[in-house]
Amino acid sequence: MALDRKYFEEMEAKIPRGKVRTRFAPSPTGYMHVGNLRTALYTWLIARNAGGTFILRIEDTDQGRLVEGATDVIYKTLAECHLDHDEGPDVGGPVAPYIQSERRDTYGRYARLLVEKGRAYYCFCEKAESGEDSGDFERGVDPCRALSLEEAQARVDAGEPYVIRQRVPEEGSTTFHDAIFGDITVENKTLDDQVLIKQDGMPTYNFANVIDDHLMGITHVVRGSEYLSSAPKYNLLYEGFGWEVPTYVHCSPVMRDAQNKMSKRHGDPSYEDLKEQGFLTDAILNYVALLGWSPRGDIAEQEVFSLDELARAFDLEGMSKSPAIFDIEKLTHFNALYLRAMTPEAFAEVAKPYIRQAVKDKRLSEEEIAALLQARCERLTDIPEKVAFFDTLPEYSADLFTNKKSKTNPEVSKAMLEAAIPMLEGLSYWTQDAIHSGLVALAEQLEVKNATLMWPVRVAAAGQSVTPGGAVEICRVLGKDETLRRLRLGLKKL
Repeated sequence: MALDRKYFEEMEAKIPRGKVRTRFAPSPTGYMHVGNLRTALYTWLIARNAGGTFILRIEDTDQGRLVEGATDVIYKTLAECHLDHDEGPDVGGPVAPYIQSERRDTYGRYARLLVEKGRAYYCFCEKAESGEDSGDFERGVDPCRALSLEEAQARVDAGEPYVIRQRVPEEGSTTFHDAIFGDITVENKTLDDQVLIKQDGMPTYNFANVIDDHLMGITHVVRGSEYLSSAPKYNLLYEGFGWEVPTYVHCSPVMRDAQNKMSKRHGDPSYEDLKEQGFLTDAILNYVALLGWSPRGDIAEQEVFSLDELARAFDLEGMSKSPAIFDIEKLTHFNALYLRAMTPEAFAEVAKPYIRQAVKDKRLSEEEIAALLQARCERLTDIPEKVAFFDTLPEYSADLFTNKKSKTNPEVSKAMLEAAIPMLEGLSYWTQDAIHSGLVALAEQLEVKNATLMWPVRVAAAGQSVTPGGAVEICRVLGKDETLRRLRLGLKKL
């Protein structure tokens, strides 16, 4: 029975045309790893740079690999990263549905159309049961390839289990063009007759994404370079249907080091992990954008980009064929730049939960502590360790009072604290200016450098030699009573 061509005409009529359309099409199988985030980012940037449309499609045809809640992770990550989609399962659009399992009927019809055109065939071999092919299927010995359409149809009608396979030409070669890698030619005899529709009626990933990309009007297909080997088979599918081939953009892999690709299995961080490790979303995006792309022209030297600046600057010519190595130190450098560039209010807001992990005393101001940290913080997760001394004076050794640069030793430090305690006790106002002026005047009176007085005060107040903020700021945050209590304890040590 010939297929109703009206259905296919109606599907063609729905396709939006005339502008750039890109799609991010993740499988809901867990976390957003760095390579996946980069694909989403590049796909979004291509669309935004061209004033086009960015689509989110959920590819859930491999039902065995689905993870509960993973689709929510995709939505949440895209929203946090400001990668807004114009069409998708949650916002709808002209070519809905945007979830592959809801498009099952469509794939079946297009596979049968391909069978009618002689570009695919019904296969009844037992080997076909696995569905997604391992690629070692010998098409030369497949008896089903030689069946006439009538014979095959009779077996289908009789209820025999089957898959539908792509009929790859036995002779010649297939050439496809990639925006980054240029023209690539493959001998057809090296390609297998891949499964398009599995026994359960579900499409394979390789078939569904070609059908969807065409029917959704996708102009640029962005994916990892591991799909380069499948591209000739995609091209043959487009040709089989008589469709225009989209622009392929195969991105080089993100590597852990020169030999190994990043992978969740080896403990490499996902986007969620990086957030938990104290990195800001904007810093992660900025760094990920530069893993495989570099700005050109006037901005070739620029490193820090907002998302809007990236959208204006992004072009395919700036993309690299070479693998990119993910360097956590470089990301840390970006993160520090972003933290320092924040307004004090914005920094205090992101720092608060980390400050409160260590500083439980609500009388101590988060804003004042945050102000000391901003210039000295590389990751948010560094904060609790840096500020714990505000909550509880740590155990420390009197050796800390000896500092060559400040010209202090136990005797000098003892004399300094003996002078500082009564002076600080006598202050009517406990403000930064009052504490600073008092200590500077006292140093002058004692005829010592400021550092000689400030060092012992800071060590006694903090119980450690490295602190965010100096003696004055630490005393100000601690308050008068706690500062004097700590300075007296320091004096006892001496």
